[in-house]
Amino acid sequence: MSETSTGAAAEAVTEVAAAAGNWRRAGFAGAAIGVVAAGAAAGVAIERLTVGRGMRKKARLALDASGPYGSLRGMPGQAYADDGTELSYEVDEVEADSAQAPRRRRLFGRKAPAPVTVVFSHGYCLSQDSWHFQRAALRGVVRCVYWDQRSHGRSGRGAAQLADGTPVSIDQLGRDLKAVIDAAAPEGPLVLVGHSMGGMTTMALADHFPELIRERVVGVALVGTSSGRLGSVNFGLPVAGMNAVRRVLPGVLKALGSQADLVEKGRRATADLFAGIIKRYSFSSKDVDPAISRFAERMIESTPIDVVAEFYPAFAEHDKTQALKHFSELPVLVLAGDKDLVTPSEHSEVIADLLPDAELVLVPDAGHLVMLEHPEVVTDRLADLLARAGAVPAAADARTSSG
Repeated sequence: MSETSTGAAAEAVTEVAAAAGNWRRAGFAGAAIGVVAAGAAAGVAIERLTVGRGMRKKARLALDASGPYGSLRGMPGQAYADDGTELSYEVDEVEADSAQAPRRRRLFGRKAPAPVTVVFSHGYCLSQDSWHFQRAALRGVVRCVYWDQRSHGRSGRGAAQLADGTPVSIDQLGRDLKAVIDAAAPEGPLVLVGHSMGGMTTMALADHFPELIRERVVGVALVGTSSGRLGSVNFGLPVAGMNAVRRVLPGVLKALGSQADLVEKGRRATADLFAGIIKRYSFSSKDVDPAISRFAERMIESTPIDVVAEFYPAFAEHDKTQALKHFSELPVLVLAGDKDLVTPSEHSEVIADLLPDAELVLVPDAGHLVMLEHPEVVTDRLADLLARAGAVPAAADARTSSG
């Protein structure tokens, strides 16, 4: 490396350190952020060799204004969790003149049964908009429900969490999903699709409401998720560093949640640093569309730090291995990116081992947000699942419109 490049890289790393200092002044524990920042510093430093801070800010604003991602909307509705939390969902109905309608009329006449409804559950720090490409592909083909988990997206803050600090649990999220199904799809067959935390939510639904799975569910897709043992994930960091993070992170997040306003200011001040971290842990491909990368960044940025803190402890406690048995008689798709650092593909392999009839798909060169990074693969496999479940005719062309 030339002296000029070496100097630029050193300056970039100094900026990373300065950004971490801003977080410390905002109340963030230096040890935790130092370990995480180190894992992303190299990529951030290389980026800063060629792109100035002002230009990066301008680019982010341009991408925010230009990208269509997250712009799809359906018929809005509200469900209410058992603690009163308002849960926002949207329904994309089957178009009256779609390929499904004539087929249903031929098969059932005027007394056609309720159509299959596909219910999409999103992951931690995301929203229903994370299914943008799959939503674009399935519009008019099959009835779909997209919802925002409590304290995410357009849903209300968790009522129990606001009232007395009750921790969020994966079990609670399973009950939330049941409330959404009761409101948005009270009858008819269901296909359940969950990414990451949304997959865990789906497992919790099965754990608490096995009769619903037995009587109404006709297919399940578990994308980039885990049935348990998340405490062993090292997020691509050295073991020693990750052990240090595990020791301090719960306390750090609790402290951050109590100083949300101050921390959000520090978060904005270090936007460049965390854009690099988000990209590293969301994607694996080097050629991800910058607008898609920025779209993911916006979703994650929009999750308040106190919400991040409320949810984090639930993952260490999550264990729904036994709940998987309720899916054993169903068509199941288990899909993950082979470079996922958040819920490594080994966790999907464990799920597939417990569901031997499931289709296991490991997507090459894909990270945690595989449905955004390789949407054509995810949509293709999902279309096959829907056909196997009888949700769409085998010839329904959902996969060609996902771009």
